[in-house]
Order: sequence, then C-alpha cells, then structure tokens
Amino acid sequence: MASVEFFRNLPKVSLHDHLDGGLRPQTMIEIADEIGHRLPASSADELGDWFFATANSGSLAQYLTTFDHTTACMQRADDLRRVAREWVADQVADGVVAGEARWAPEQHLRAGLSLDEAVEAVGEGLREGIAEAETSGKSFIAGQIVTAMRHAGRAVEIAELALRHRDSDLVTGFDIAGGEQGNPPAKHLAAFQLLRENDFPYTIHAGEEGPLESMHEAVQTCGALRIGHGVGIVKDITRNQTTGRYQLGRFARFVRDQQIPLEICPSSNLQTGVASEMKVHPIGTLIWLGFNVTLNCDNRLVSNTTLSREYSLVSEAFGLSTMQMSQIALAGASALFLDHAERTKLVQEMTLPWFQSSVNERGGGVQPELWER
Repeated sequence: MASVEFFRNLPKVSLHDHLDGGLRPQTMIEIADEIGHRLPASSADELGDWFFATANSGSLAQYLTTFDHTTACMQRADDLRRVAREWVADQVADGVVAGEARWAPEQHLRAGLSLDEAVEAVGEGLREGIAEAETSGKSFIAGQIVTAMRHAGRAVEIAELALRHRDSDLVTGFDIAGGEQGNPPAKHLAAFQLLRENDFPYTIHAGEEGPLESMHEAVQTCGALRIGHGVGIVKDITRNQTTGRYQLGRFARFVRDQQIPLEICPSSNLQTGVASEMKVHPIGTLIWLGFNVTLNCDNRLVSNTTLSREYSLVSEAFGLSTMQMSQIALAGASALFLDHAERTKLVQEMTLPWFQSSVNERGGGVQPELWER
C-alpha cells in the first residue's frame, strides 16, 4: 500500500490512454484562444475541475460529451503534434516507460486535414516527445493505436488507414471506441478480418457498459488480442454466499485461462457507474481470480488522474503489496503491441526496480479466493 510518489518512481506501462482525453488544460486554453473555440472555463484549474465534475455522472454517454472540447482543440496538424509531444512528456514525468496513445483520426478533420495527414502529425509529435525525453536522459517507447468510432460506420476505412501507416508513423494497433450500447463489435467484423489477414494487432473496447455478449463477440467473433476495460467479465462470475467460492462461467474461464489482457481503468469506471467506490471495483475480484489485469488511466484529464495515482488507489483499496503491483506493471509490458525482442528487453529492464522496491517486503495483500472448477 504505497503512495503516489512511490509508484511515480517505478517503471510502468500505459496501454489504454486516450490522446484526446489527456490534454493539458493550459494547452487547451491557448489553442482555443487561437481558433475561437469557447471553453467552459477560463483558467487551467477551473477547466480541469469542469472536466472531472462533468464526467463524474455515472453515465458513459455524459462522460463522452466532454470530448467535444478536447477534439475541438486537436484539428490542426501543429496542435496534434503538440498534444502528442506533451502526451509523451507527461507520461515520462509519471514514470511511464512505454505507452500507446489511442485516438480516432476521423474526429480531427474539421480544419481540412486528411486522415493520413492527421496520423502523420501525431506520429511526428510522438517522435518529438521521445527525442525530448532522450535529451533529459529518459527513454520512452511510444505507439499510436488508430481508433474507429463504432457508431460512425468507418471501421474498414480506418483499419486501412492503420495499415498504411504501420511502418512509418508508430502505428502499432487498431481499436474501436465509443458507446457500446447498440454498437456491438461484430458490426465491424469486416475491419477485424482485414487486420487479421494483414497480421496487424488490435484491441477492442468492450465490457465497459454493454452486455456480456458484447465482450464475448469481441473475443470469440472478432478475435481481439486485448480488451479495452473488460470489467464486464464479472457478469459471468458468481459467488456462493455460503462458501465464499467463486464460480466462473465458460466465457470467464476462457478469458482467464487464455490470459487475454484486460485494460482496466478504475477511476474512469467509477465515473461511468461501473462501481460506486474503489473498494468494490471488479478489479479486486479479477486480480484474486488470476485474470490478466493491466492498470490504465483511460483519460487523465477527464478523470483527474495519473497512472501512478491509479496504482496507489488500487493498492490501497485491496491491500496489495508492491510485489503484487509489480506483476500488474509487468503484465502491461508483456501486452504491448511491440516487437517480441523489444518487449522482452523492456520487461527485463522493468523487473529490477520493482524487485528492489519489494525485496524487504514480505506477504501483504489479500489472498486469492477459492473458486469452484
């Protein structure tokens, strides 16, 4: 049960961090002033407070309305470059050593950019951020996950976009995002088939607000290698109130046994109504039952959070030791859409600091519950 500062000094990996959900408030104010966009607050502190309060509604639909302002400030190539560069800087400052910035290029065309120009601008910004980190003696591995909005019907077109830029602009994966209700993953099956035919990895937002069937489709019909959020898997897990044992349904058992990475974003989930408070968030059960849990921010601005804060909150809520938290960090590194040799090297480099932080620690944390087979 360590502090935010403790976790900030340890290497972590961010798999699920939306580029348009982590802008610096001051950056938004400066861009909005240039383009004539009216923001709901005039100071950086007030703007940050507005985003958190508006998103803290218990509704994913309400949560998503805040992005009208962030995407409005990301329509020009220079602005995309700046936001991507600052995204890297903010990750590095938080002790994150590798991360994938996911975003939807189709939402950034209002100032005349093409889809390709938008992706190129973000790629340039990420490279600038990496170079700046290197000058300060830090290394950072960055990728961009090109995302299609599931309600827009452009998934195949965006998948083709991702494939065009896979070797030139740090595009390492694909995703679909947006409200799940009424937009099941299989609706975009053609895009996933195209990606599989071209040996390109993808994750799918599922199990955040939709029915269990949505997550089942993402895994079993669409072949997702990772699941964005994925907390809905607990709908296929029951607990015997007499014995305390857990019973996993066939799908939950499959996800656990195949160790499909779950990109869980606890603070974001509290804002959208997944749980009322951290100590009853499904992540505790999923960790105890051996699921492949990774820890993420989702949207740092909207949730007023950092990855170090998420680690601290989860550690405190469930009494997890730093050694147990290290396993979550390494799970994130192992799930990166990255060359195998690079990924293996990263895991090895991350292991020593985590081991040193835990060498004097014995026990700690809640022991796994038993489950019925």
